Amino acid sequence: MSRAFPAARRRSRAAGPSPPGAGAPSIATVPFPNWTAVLRFLPCLRAVLVAGACVAAACGRPDARAAGRPSGPAAVLGVDDFGDTVRAAPPPARIVSLNPTTTELLFALGAGGRLVGRTHWDVYPDAARAVADLGDGLRPNVEAVLAARPALVILYASADNRAAAAAFRRAGVPVVALKIDRVAQFAAASRLLGRVVGDSAAGAVTADTVLATIARVRAATAGRPRVRALWPLFDDPLYVIGGGSYLSELMDAAGADNVFGDLPQPSPQVAREEALRRNADVVFSSPAGARRMAREAGWASLAAVRTGRVYAVDSSLVLRPGVRLGEAAVMLAERLGAAAGPVR
Repeated sequence: MSRAFPAARRRSRAAGPSPPGAGAPSIATVPFPNWTAVLRFLPCLRAVLVAGACVAAACGRPDARAAGRPSGPAAVLGVDDFGDTVRAAPPPARIVSLNPTTTELLFALGAGGRLVGRTHWDVYPDAARAVADLGDGLRPNVEAVLAARPALVILYASADNRAAAAAFRRAGVPVVALKIDRVAQFAAASRLLGRVVGDSAAGAVTADTVLATIARVRAATAGRPRVRALWPLFDDPLYVIGGGSYLSELMDAAGADNVFGDLPQPSPQVAREEALRRNADVVFSSPAGARRMAREAGWASLAAVRTGRVYAVDSSLVLRPGVRLGEAAVMLAERLGAAAGPVR
């Protein structure tokens, strides 16, 4: 599903934030990294966030930044998703991030000021828009990237980017390639990038806070009746969220069983007839997709359409496995509140 970052987003028809769910209870959260905010219906997370704030504050001290970072000649920091060893080096002062998810992460880690290049699609947080736009994240313009004089390039770990990775390395520029399709992959990427930029504690706090938020959403919705959910991405041909996507994990945490969760791909292509046969109770879609589904006769027999439980979601929030994964889980739980009863 993280392929949705350039290619799928080009095809996406999503537009604007989604309206609040009518009658749905609010499980409030605050975008990372506001550590003092409390989830209104998830009070137990207070301790996690307060502890995170203390660690994050400590990260500003030189001794804390060094903590947990391997030392010594060519110490190993980890392995990226191309299988290449990431070795210790002075924290890079100039970074090109060609993946919207890792650009978000770098800002969350306090390294946004080191960015000297991004893709067209890297528009969150707002400060990312001020970074030079170097084009696409798949098969990037190697010359344009090298012209930015990066000390590190972060790529999306797609086969399409192996040639670019090799070209950057030939030019003497280190590369970290990351593929984030699952929640656990996000957490691993956060910790690895924290080590790479010299702030291991911030990487751990970012990962742990997102994981804690998702866990608290799961606990808060555990008493709800489960519902069966469909998440179409594109309709001609029909692509849906499959079991290999972080969005399937977030639906599960929010109280929904993905009707295509048995398919291992993040976003498989399926026949509309099969989607109708699986007959979901609820549908998640972009605002434009929700309107289209409600008026198309071909979807009229679907249970979710018949009962008016097609929920528009904020595509800018959910279609990226980044630092707002916890927010996305909360939003899905709020939408499902209308279908499955109040949060206890």
